[in-house]
Amino acid sequence: MTSRYQELAHHEEFIGRHIGPDARETADMLAALGVASIEELIEKTVPAKIRATTTEALEPAVTEVEALSYLRKVADKNQVFKTYIGMGYHDTHVPHVILRNVLENPGWYTAYTPYQPEIAQGRLEGLLNFQQMIIDLTGMELANASMLDEGTAAAEAMAMCKRQMRKNKSETFFVADDTHPQTIAIVKTRAEHFGFNVVVGNPETDLDGLDFFGALLQYPGTTGEVKDLTAIINKVHEKDALATVATDLMSLVLYKSPGAMGADVVVGTNQRFGVPMGFGGPHAGFFAFRDAYKRSAPGRIIGVSVDARGKTALRMAMQTREQHIRREKANSNICTSQVLLALMSTFYAQYHGPEGLKRIATRIHHLTNVLAAALKNAGHTLAHSTWFDTVTIKTDKQQALYEAALKAEINLRKVGTDGLGISLNETTTVEDLAALLAALGVTADLTALDASAESPITEELKRQLPFLTHPMFNSYHSETDMLRYLKRLESRDLALNQAMIPLGSCTMKLNATAEMIPVTWPEFGKLHPFAPMEQAQGYKQLFEELQDMLVACTGYDAVSLQPNAGSQGEYAGLVAIKKYFESKGETDRNICLIPSSAHGTNPATAMMVSFKVVVVECDKMGNVDIADLQAKVDTYGKQIAALMVTYPSTHGVFEEGITDICELMHSIGAQVYVDGANMNALVGVAAPGKFGGDVSHLNLHKTFCIPHGGGGPGMGPIGVKSHLAPFVAGHPVQPVPGTDPANGTISAAPWGSASILPISWMYIKMMGAKGMKMATEYAMLNANYVAKKLSEHYPILYKGKNGFIAHECLLDLRPVKEASGVTEEDIAKRLMDYGFHAPTMSFPVAGTLMIEPTESESKDELDRFIEAMVCIRKEIADVEAGTYGADNNPLFHAPHTQEDVLADEWNRPYSRETAVRPTAFLKGHKYWPTVNRIDNVYGDRNLVCTCPSVDAYRDE
Repeated sequence: MTSRYQELAHHEEFIGRHIGPDARETADMLAALGVASIEELIEKTVPAKIRATTTEALEPAVTEVEALSYLRKVADKNQVFKTYIGMGYHDTHVPHVILRNVLENPGWYTAYTPYQPEIAQGRLEGLLNFQQMIIDLTGMELANASMLDEGTAAAEAMAMCKRQMRKNKSETFFVADDTHPQTIAIVKTRAEHFGFNVVVGNPETDLDGLDFFGALLQYPGTTGEVKDLTAIINKVHEKDALATVATDLMSLVLYKSPGAMGADVVVGTNQRFGVPMGFGGPHAGFFAFRDAYKRSAPGRIIGVSVDARGKTALRMAMQTREQHIRREKANSNICTSQVLLALMSTFYAQYHGPEGLKRIATRIHHLTNVLAAALKNAGHTLAHSTWFDTVTIKTDKQQALYEAALKAEINLRKVGTDGLGISLNETTTVEDLAALLAALGVTADLTALDASAESPITEELKRQLPFLTHPMFNSYHSETDMLRYLKRLESRDLALNQAMIPLGSCTMKLNATAEMIPVTWPEFGKLHPFAPMEQAQGYKQLFEELQDMLVACTGYDAVSLQPNAGSQGEYAGLVAIKKYFESKGETDRNICLIPSSAHGTNPATAMMVSFKVVVVECDKMGNVDIADLQAKVDTYGKQIAALMVTYPSTHGVFEEGITDICELMHSIGAQVYVDGANMNALVGVAAPGKFGGDVSHLNLHKTFCIPHGGGGPGMGPIGVKSHLAPFVAGHPVQPVPGTDPANGTISAAPWGSASILPISWMYIKMMGAKGMKMATEYAMLNANYVAKKLSEHYPILYKGKNGFIAHECLLDLRPVKEASGVTEEDIAKRLMDYGFHAPTMSFPVAGTLMIEPTESESKDELDRFIEAMVCIRKEIADVEAGTYGADNNPLFHAPHTQEDVLADEWNRPYSRETAVRPTAFLKGHKYWPTVNRIDNVYGDRNLVCTCPSVDAYRDE
């Protein structure tokens, strides 16, 4: 038996586990391509002018055991104190049945965004439940399927309010001064680049005489006060403006909902519903709103439709990839959500049910009542007379009390110069409360206070309406029931643990188990993002080492880890460019050049920094048309701020002229933004920071192995050249070394979704300098092998000058469609019958499939996919020949379900075997789609975004 890599040393063994093809398979694929070696393939594919070896600066590879042992020592440098800082982050108990079966389960975390809903019904049901939960608790009419975090959700709410209130000509947005400081910072940053004014003040006194288009209120306030916002919201509406309320989800179990007070938009975070703090993320933000605003809402909304048999089925009802359709006119550049974390919080609510949530919220609130009583009895002055879980002491001994708590390994929050905030949580015990009071020098009879402490919740503020009444939240309270429910949902989805997912531009590669293990270590998971950095020295070391690794992988000079999604990274990069030009006094630069082939997020992001988008055409080979680019430069000159270019191109080729393109931009002083979506074709081979890029975002959930999580989490840090480094984002609460808060804040937490950064650290550490280069080489080998084999049956739309592609290819299905009537969607659905997720459909060119196999797939799996595509081509030929009718063939009826083949009647010109087991492999392992093709038109005409009736589930 041929070893996977005969030349690999023991310490490099992980490389052979990450990369799919072994030595024999490698030789076979090279022979099929007509090249003698991988080196020859790279020479014929990657332009010589851009090749670089920056990854040689990485250390040699280490084994999984060695990497975990090293990282264990790093994690041990973090100190897990009892933390009562609050500010939207709270310690929580992750139910073990959810921890093991969702967060640690590749069946959940390796799935892709549910663009193909027939093979995503499990997580779509979970997301629909999420929307129902948010609607119930907030008292709103609709909710989307999650956002990135609370701060960015608030910023998106501001933008939506402006879109909705077109008749209101004000450019001012009001923010209550008791809003979390990180949220204020993000809103100010977003407003600055939209050209809005932000006024921060007391909404009870400062709204009078002010013209504004929207207001943001915090409920409960950041220092704990809870007050009825009805009168303030009425005042906002009297100004023909909209009111957004940022709220705490657990507080809404006991307190009146923002919807009942008249709110227009409600935002917040689901973190305390069973998601670890993780030093800032990942967490799911939520975004609820009135039905009238649904066409203007950012993000995704899951809706109920029916399939071809009339059976209830779920799909992404609105905003599906809207950036690719509306581009710079998109509502937002957010093209993802936080699916995995949204699902965890939903399952937490389902596991506990409404009564369980009431017990948790009541216990937190009662312990806070006891704390407040003890503090007042000891002579402390409280800042407010109302609270849910947070009290703030007004004291002239702030520093002394803060340090006394620290000495007892307790973290409190400094508020101003004379306040000390204390936020209790689900994990707080009576013993914890006693230790806290002792650290503050308070002696209290907790037994007596337990019986006598009173709640400040008035009848006016008490929650009156029931919530989570749907059976989905009242059926799975035993671990057995929950375990089986989670397994049922998982089985409806197709993830990487079942088959390759050949999505172009999305890089669905191995998310190795060893990389995932540190994510759930408490030393990473239980840290508050605003805990003193002295307690986070392990994270500090992790950040520094990962930044150095990413510098080596990209050729840039510095890296900011704050952006917590690729879209956020794009935004952070353009903000840095804009700040750079402002520092030079070049404020007239307001044009962003974007090739017509670019990802749709590019023009949407440019719009968010108030750049004017000018499209650069592509030539017949799919490359940037340099003549058209020169014409744009001649026309706009030094008005141009930046060019956003994806490299290799979105068409899957290495453009020979990329250095000329960069030099042309630099000749007029403009910046080059290299979109990092296709970095998996560059690492170790070419470096954007060396061939002309000034800034790039890096999709860590693509190139650097963080899982896609069914549609999130992601991370989008940016690499920058030295001249842009002074302009990357800072943070107002937790200083980020080397940054200036005046540059603005991109994400709620200073290092974004910090707790998943160990995944990318582990990947690079275990691959080392040699492995990182090999990953890129094999990504191109696998892609070219697939393209070569499929080119005998389908046209390949674009190739490089020597006939090779980069790491992905476009199949041109337009001739097939013209000859047979079979569409790219038909092929996508038919692939489900073969056990595969479809490639990226109709992007970047309509009527195409974009295939990216990644380096992690073996030749056997590639051949299985090729066989499926060849079989489908033969089925299309049967349609062309008239053997099958245009509306009665395996593609038209795909995907096929068990209901199809178990039906008494079978009136189709092909066998049931052909329908569901067209290849030999499927006789041994068959994945079954649980619904037939979904009727999108029905779903659009009958928009339902809440849980269906019990009968719909019973029918299933």
